[in-house]
Amino acid sequence: MWSDEVSGEDELERGTSVAVPRPGKFGPYVLHELINSGGMAEIWIATDADGRTYALRKLHERLKFSLLARKRFWSGCDILSRIHNHEFIIGYVEHGKIGGTMYLLMEYVEASNLKLLLARADPLLGELIGNILIDSAIALEHVHDSGFIHLDFKPENILVTRSGNVRLVDFDLSQAKPDKPKKFSRNPGTPAYMAPEQLQRLPINHRVDIFAFGVMAYELLTNEKPFPGESAEEILRNQLADHVVAPRQLNPDIPEGLEKVIMKCLAINPELRYPYMSVVVRDLQIVLYV
Repeated sequence: MWSDEVSGEDELERGTSVAVPRPGKFGPYVLHELINSGGMAEIWIATDADGRTYALRKLHERLKFSLLARKRFWSGCDILSRIHNHEFIIGYVEHGKIGGTMYLLMEYVEASNLKLLLARADPLLGELIGNILIDSAIALEHVHDSGFIHLDFKPENILVTRSGNVRLVDFDLSQAKPDKPKKFSRNPGTPAYMAPEQLQRLPINHRVDIFAFGVMAYELLTNEKPFPGESAEEILRNQLADHVVAPRQLNPDIPEGLEKVIMKCLAINPELRYPYMSVVVRDLQIVLYV
């Protein structure tokens, strides 16, 4: 299943009634099956006039007049159009408006998101966990090298096929990568994966994505989050206490070198994290013998 969850600032969902989406014609496309419906949009299996199959993401009707939703959706489409030419980024086809509704047409892959795989303890994770870690790190490296930060890197936004192919998705919250740490006017994201400087609304740069990668890797290998909490405030308190349980205490099968990579990604001080995802990729390949 694809993921399309609104994160952080849920003003997009407040006080809205939800109509049941129905299959049918949507401009030149036919919507066949709803495969996900989140806070921002629906994702459908769709076909064109030639019978080619795509994933079509369309903004919820109830958000057609939300300036924030429209801006985020359009920005995510535009960023994907610039960076999609990569094996670990979901393929972009086109985006636009049909009948006033914004949509994004993407490649369709038979895949589950990593959150669902974790929730059901899918055997695929044990077989391909090294590939998933490295390939998702390479995807994030490509985002950074393309001049952007993802800002919502988490298991829900990583698709994995049964053969272990990875696709990074959902760039609605992404921003241009600043040359030096920058304070953004808004602070959306998913608190469990947000770095402490982001939760404190301090200036940030691409190292918040490196922290998020560390959280994802820790969770993937231990089935626990390094900094648990029911709220952003509780998560931040646990981060600042800096008493994270070493991954090998929860899963002794984790190689020592891999634990060191994860803990360096999770450094509370951003200056002590990896400087670039390319170095994370290099170290992952070394410790996983790739």
